[in-house]
Amino acid sequence: MKKLLIIMILVASFCKNSSAQQSLLPPFPKDVKSLPINSVELGDWKSFPEQKLDIPIAAGPFEPTWESIEENYPGEPDWLRMAKFGIWVHFGPQSAGESGDWYARNLYKPGHWAYDNHIKRYGHPSEFGYKDVLQNWNPEGLDPERLTKIYEDAGARFLMIQGVHHDNYDLWDSKYHPWNSVNIGPKRDLLKEWEEACRKSNMKFGVTFHHEYTWWWWQTAFGNDKEGEKANIPYDGHLSLEDGKGKWWEGYDPRLLYGVDLREYKGVEKNAHTGWSAAPAGIFSNHLPYANWYSTQWALRIMDVVENYKPDFIYTDGTVQGPFVGYGTGTGYKSDAMPRVMADFYNRTLQDRGEVNTFSIVKFRSKNNGTVNTEEHGIPEKIKTDQPWIAETPVGDWFYAPNFTYDSGMMIKYIIEAIARDGNAAICISLMPDGSINQESEKMLKEVGVWMKRNGQAVYGSRAWEIHGEGEIVDGKLKQLPGGALRSKHADFEFNETDFRFTVGEDNSLYVFSMVIPGASSEIIIKSLNESGEIYEKKIQKVSLLGFDKDLTWVQDEKGLIIKFPENIDFRTSAVFKID
Repeated sequence: MKKLLIIMILVASFCKNSSAQQSLLPPFPKDVKSLPINSVELGDWKSFPEQKLDIPIAAGPFEPTWESIEENYPGEPDWLRMAKFGIWVHFGPQSAGESGDWYARNLYKPGHWAYDNHIKRYGHPSEFGYKDVLQNWNPEGLDPERLTKIYEDAGARFLMIQGVHHDNYDLWDSKYHPWNSVNIGPKRDLLKEWEEACRKSNMKFGVTFHHEYTWWWWQTAFGNDKEGEKANIPYDGHLSLEDGKGKWWEGYDPRLLYGVDLREYKGVEKNAHTGWSAAPAGIFSNHLPYANWYSTQWALRIMDVVENYKPDFIYTDGTVQGPFVGYGTGTGYKSDAMPRVMADFYNRTLQDRGEVNTFSIVKFRSKNNGTVNTEEHGIPEKIKTDQPWIAETPVGDWFYAPNFTYDSGMMIKYIIEAIARDGNAAICISLMPDGSINQESEKMLKEVGVWMKRNGQAVYGSRAWEIHGEGEIVDGKLKQLPGGALRSKHADFEFNETDFRFTVGEDNSLYVFSMVIPGASSEIIIKSLNESGEIYEKKIQKVSLLGFDKDLTWVQDEKGLIIKFPENIDFRTSAVFKID
């Protein structure tokens, strides 16, 4: 009887909590009749007041304001400084198109290669849209435990795991969004699998959220072909819940996936078909109930992951100061969604761990205690210490496509360029559509792992030196690895024996990275380490080569530190010298 009573109490508690959670999200607003395309001015985002969302947060010292976060956040966790290198697990159903990044949006753009690929693979988007791609997607080759071991062996100390991309499809058992991987497609909680794999290997992990783009990003799905045999036949963005009766997606509202047609606002239709552009700056003034609902659902989905998967960091995409700021990628609405999510995250961390050793990446936000920034594709020209940051880039593209260049050297050089400027590096190795890793990627990662095992003491826990490097000057600047996704131009990029990068290790030794492997018995000159002491004030007592257990021949004079590189060294990409 006692056991039965306990069970009844637990069930009642679960039902109560479940009901309370669902009630946080109001019903989807009633449809607003669409006005002619490009006929409505966007509202002024500067004068529009920031809306306070009606979402309670976990109890704790953090309030949902930037000021409270700034005041209470204890600073960058030590583990990020130690980690330095991570893998960006940028994977989801958009890989099914084998068309690189933004496949879901581009398949609705006639003339785009993703549109052509989609027709060849699935048929016309008026008959087989992205929702149908989701239903068919089955990443049966995805093995998070095996992949985590591969990444760990490559030297990665943290993973960035995609939770939801711009396609608005949650890769977990989402409480607030039915279009997710448990309900549709693989019928798997993919985020849970990644969490368990990371916990098993003690790998730090974060979850990334890109769905704030969704409502302007999906506007291509509301269009149609302008010519040809399918001209004027609408794509599936216009479908309603009632249209699903008798179909596989019966009961799933397409509006929850694609959002609503916002092309009445001036510039939205044009920007939807011009590269990566966001909607123009401004407020979706005719859709304020929907905007508030969407901002609320956006926040609740992240809070759901924070509560149930307990990540070490969260990541929100963007190009401006944060989601829902009224302009840039945060266009359409202004709300306190971002600081509300962060305050909840840090309060929960404090409850669960007794300390706040997590962080929030708010992409490209200006310096703010409590946030970590990113540098997408590029590397800063100079040392950057104003805030913690992670350089992020993919090999080839963010989602899989054929004919990528796989080269461990370009990965290693990207890592070196980042850490020499006091940053961290996270590199995406695109998985195949079925979730497996191809042989080229696995070989590349093994080679990175060999280099990291030999030279890790110069990487993990390191910080920038007085200068980040020396070498050839091009157009008045120190030559550095080009920006952009890592491709053939990076694999073929040429440094020479005068190009070096520097870090200070956790042991306080100075480390010098050659950006090429010097020739056998050649003399290399590190000018910054000359005997004048202008930059390196200490007297050099010892010079050693990591991975080489014999003494080196070296001398320090007015020219610099001159080292004779040994013979019979089978090193690749970069040799690293330790200066004591």
